Amino acid sequence: MAVLREEELYTPIKRYFESMGYVVKSEVLHCDLVAVHQDNSDTVIVEMKKTFNLALLLQGIERLRINDKVYLAVERNRKKSGAHNQRFGDLTELCRMLGLGLMTVTFFKTKEPVIDLLAEPGEMPQRGIRRKRQAKLAHEFRERSGDYNVGGSTGRKLVTAYREKALRCAWALHASGPLAPRQIAAITGNSRCAEVLRNNYYNWFERIARGKYGLTPAGEAALAQYGDVIAEWAAAASAALSSER
Repeated sequence: MAVLREEELYTPIKRYFESMGYVVKSEVLHCDLVAVHQDNSDTVIVEMKKTFNLALLLQGIERLRINDKVYLAVERNRKKSGAHNQRFGDLTELCRMLGLGLMTVTFFKTKEPVIDLLAEPGEMPQRGIRRKRQAKLAHEFRERSGDYNVGGSTGRKLVTAYREKALRCAWALHASGPLAPRQIAAITGNSRCAEVLRNNYYNWFERIARGKYGLTPAGEAALAQYGDVIAEWAAAASAALSSER
């Protein structure tokens, strides 16, 4: 059940803090909600929005200049669980990195709203660096011979390290005709070229005899399309092949 106005978040959040012994008042020096504990030991600021957005985030950061405990509060809309502003795992980590708290309010037709406290103000981030992903990033960077993509582009096929290796296999077949994987490996220097040929993700290769592969029309077209990617390498490989003959 989606709310129509962000003001609808106020009452359930007020009741939540009152149940923990806070006195709650709204719109104090432009803060949506301010809660002060009855024993004056704690003060909390809450900024509310229907959905998580940049304006709310900046508002929360501004409030941290006047109080060290600031929560952002948004509706949890179960019908839009895939939307970027409902990705609460990532949003929670973002708030933790900035020292903000985060809470959600879920509304129902037949029962009272439910509040979920996802992060406390000042809580440390819980997701560390993903070492495997970090190693994969470094490997992919090292394996690419150059910068053949345009950052931020969409709708076009990326030149990855794997595509480069496949292009080198395609060039070897184009230059020397049907070959065995070990022969292609010798030309390309890629010991795993048999796996590239066998998987054939791009449909560039075809098995034409036992232990022999050839190049498909799609492979020839790829060499024409991505010739600049392996031009320098192909020139060196061609010279090496000529010296062997």
